[in-house]
Amino acid sequence: MNTEVLKVRTQALSRSFGATRALRGLDLEVSGGEIVGLLGPDGAGKTTSIRLIAGLADPDGGQVRVCGLDPRTDAVRERLGLMPQRYSLYGDLSVGENLRFFRKMAGLSEEEAQPRISRLLALTRLAPFVDRLADKLSGGMYKKLALACALLHEPEVLLLDEPTNGVDPVSRRELWDLLTEFAQRGMAILVTTPAMDEAERCHRVVLLAGGQCLASGRPVDLIAGLHHPVLQVSGGDRRTLARELANASLAVTPHGEGLRVLGALGSAETLQQIGSTYGATVTMVAPSFEDLFLARMAERGDHP
Repeated sequence: MNTEVLKVRTQALSRSFGATRALRGLDLEVSGGEIVGLLGPDGAGKTTSIRLIAGLADPDGGQVRVCGLDPRTDAVRERLGLMPQRYSLYGDLSVGENLRFFRKMAGLSEEEAQPRISRLLALTRLAPFVDRLADKLSGGMYKKLALACALLHEPEVLLLDEPTNGVDPVSRRELWDLLTEFAQRGMAILVTTPAMDEAERCHRVVLLAGGQCLASGRPVDLIAGLHHPVLQVSGGDRRTLARELANASLAVTPHGEGLRVLGALGSAETLQQIGSTYGATVTMVAPSFEDLFLARMAERGDHP
């Protein structure tokens, strides 16, 4: 599989639901061999984007192409794997029975599918649980079975809507390890998540809020371009500090026993003085992806 071919492209993609504009002019590209993350809070437009790219809904404006084709055609569906947020496995069927059912749905012969099923069971570590009912799986195991079913027909493009939502940290890491392995084999992967810390797992990210793109690019480049001061505040009267710092910064969030403060440009000295006034220790720290998101929200005029 060519790992440099453009597999997904959207141009000025828009969609409204009544008076609500769910997506406003999204430009997005995903090539073979890379993982692109759509990051943002609930209501940002992530699921709408996935549905439009998968051909499950029609855009109000703009264009979607998957492998150069309209995603609503049968030719694209054969090349596309989809794992929606609420994946419908059959709870009264075992792991193996679910895979065999989706094998039939994909139109694969038993001879063609069996090596794939064996390989997916090994990759997802579900082989020891092949006879367990889907309803009896843990959240992480259920998600891995859903992923295996979506991959059974070996798609060129994989769309995942919040695949790590509700799973334990170990399963979350294992899911990301699987996605990384599939990308290394040439698959184009688009994944949505509200978890800003998952940005580092992606080759590129698109930050969404209110249906609009706030920023896009490589995570390391986006973080490097953030010039707002970020401070860790420890000690002192936390409640008073939170109030005073909030009046002089873009965002104040709890962080362990202290506070994390995102300052406006050039505000570091002022924030350090406020901390000292109320008996706190203030330290400059490296920004995180969440700090980037909060800064872009503030620049757009939204309260973080």
